[in-house]
Amino acid sequence: MGKKKTVLIVDDHPLFREGLKSILANCSGFEVIGEAANGREGVRKAKKLKPDLVVMDLSLPDQSGIDVTRKIRSILSETRIMMLSMHSKIDYITEAFRAGATGYVVKESASERLVECLEAISKGEYFLDTSISHKVVKSLMESDKKEAKITDAGYDTLTPREQQVMRLLADGLSAKDIAKELFISPKTVENHRTNIMNKLDLHSAMELVRYAARLGLIDVDLWKG
Repeated sequence: MGKKKTVLIVDDHPLFREGLKSILANCSGFEVIGEAANGREGVRKAKKLKPDLVVMDLSLPDQSGIDVTRKIRSILSETRIMMLSMHSKIDYITEAFRAGATGYVVKESASERLVECLEAISKGEYFLDTSISHKVVKSLMESDKKEAKITDAGYDTLTPREQQVMRLLADGLSAKDIAKELFISPKTVENHRTNIMNKLDLHSAMELVRYAARLGLIDVDLWKG
C-alpha cells in the first residue's frame, strides 16, 4: 500500500471538522495531521505541517478561505486544496480556482464527495461537485470569454478594487458582507460604491446589476438579489 496522503482541515465549526475526520479515518489513503479553526491558524499549521492536501472552508471567521488558499499556495506550491462552501455561485467557484484550489465541493454533499474529491486532486486532477448545476459549470468554463468582453470605457475607469466591489454589489451582497469578504470596513465599501456609481453614471442597484449583466460580469439567471 502506498504512503497515506496527509490532510489539514481548516473550518471554524468543531462538529463539522469531527465529521470530516471521521470520514477520513475510515479511508486508508488519507491521514488527518492537523486542523485549524480560522485562516491565520490554517496558514501557520500549513507552514509547519506541510500537508499534501488541505480541506478549506470558504467562510472563515477572520478571512476568506479564498485568501487563505492563495497564501498557502504561495508558500506550498505542491499542496493541493479543496474548497468546501455553502455557496454554488459562479463567482465563488471561479475565485476559488483562480486562488489555487483544484477542488470545490458544497458542504451539503461533503459526506458523499469528500473522499472522491481528495482522491482526484491528489492525482493532480480538478474536481467540481456534481451537485452544482450544469449551468454553473458552463458559466465557469466560459468565464474567461466573458472577461474578454469587457471593453466598456466606463468600466476601465474603475480601479481594480472598485471593479471587485462592483462585481460583489451586482451579485447582491450587502456592504457588510462585502466588507467581510474583502477585509475592509463597511464605510470603505460605501465609499467605493459611491465612486463606482458616479464614474458609471448609475443611480440604483438595479441599474448596476443590468450594467454588470450587459458586460457579462454576472449571469442574471444565477443572481439572487
